[in-house]
Amino acid sequence: AKDYPVMLVTTGLHDSQVQYFEPAKWVAKLRALKTDNNILLLDTDMESGHGGASGRFRRYKRTALQYAFFLDLVGIEK
Repeated sequence: AKDYPVMLVTTGLHDSQVQYFEPAKWVAKLRALKTDNNILLLDTDMESGHGGASGRFRRYKRTALQYAFFLDLVGIEK
């Protein structure tokens, strides 16, 4: 048991290289072992594979999620 940094873990349901349940199990284990109150989120994209979301707008949506997560961490709201 120890402290872990803030994390946003992402996975794709149709990833043939890293099955969706592998990151889910890893996050569950970290949540059980961690001793801090840092955020640990798991985001599963129900349509993407190993290369991420295909299509420009779906890729923008994933990038926006990541930016929003990090901007929230540093307290930027607008």
